[in-house]
Amino acid sequence: MGVPKLPAAVPSPRVEIEYCTRCRFVLRAGWLAQELLFTFPDELGEVALVPGASGAFVVRLDGEVLFDRRTCGRFPQPKELKQAIRDRLAPGRDLGHTDRGG
Repeated sequence: MGVPKLPAAVPSPRVEIEYCTRCRFVLRAGWLAQELLFTFPDELGEVALVPGASGAFVVRLDGEVLFDRRTCGRFPQPKELKQAIRDRLAPGRDLGHTDRGG
C-alpha cells in the first residue's frame, strides 16, 4: 500500500452551487452546472455541487455570492448567471444568443 495522495489545490476559478438536499434541488443544481460547463469550458477550473439545507440555492464564484435564492425569492436564470460569470472572467466575450433577447 502506498502513501495516500493529498488533495490538489482547489482549481480556480471555482463555481460552487449550494443546494438544499431536503428540497431535492440537486437536479436543478446539476443542470445549472452543466449549462455553465458547456458555456465556459476553458474559463472555469471547477464547478462544485455542495449539499446544503434550509432551502438553500446559492451560486458562488471564488467565494463571491452571485445569487442567493433566499435573498431573491426565486431561482436564478441561466442567462443571468452566465452573464455575471462572463462579466468577471472574460468581460469582452460574446455569449451569443444569451446576450441577445429571449
